Amino acid sequence: MEKIRLNATEIKYITLFENLTGARIKDCVSEKNTIGFLVENGHMGLAIGKNGSNVSRVMKVIGKNIIVVESFPEVKKFISNLFQPFKVRNMRILEEDGEKIAIIEVNKKDRKKVIGSDGVRIKIAKKLAERHFGISNIKVRAI
Repeated sequence: MEKIRLNATEIKYITLFENLTGARIKDCVSEKNTIGFLVENGHMGLAIGKNGSNVSRVMKVIGKNIIVVESFPEVKKFISNLFQPFKVRNMRILEEDGEKIAIIEVNKKDRKKVIGSDGVRIKIAKKLAERHFGISNIKVRAI
């Protein structure tokens, strides 16, 4: 894994999020009209706020959809957190041709939501998994 490099816009979003919520942010990625924030372990409550008030406030200021994910040092828990509030029923991490691939199984009714509109949610999850654990792909299977 290489060092994480943030552009000026991502740094601006992280600073704004931290100032509005008090939560510490480890990473920020964007995809289309959505920004994914990786919150330090234990800071999820601060990030969300009472009844989602902090996330709503950040969304209004930035003008984009927000996905907030809690970091975790263990890879399987980290990947499960990427898809909260949906339950990952099973997960395997394989190595194929020198690349790490995570295969997750979710309920059939949740598959579309896990992937997100235009695949935005899964793209953000893949970027974060790559940057923090060297996982090059995440495959979603419905059970």
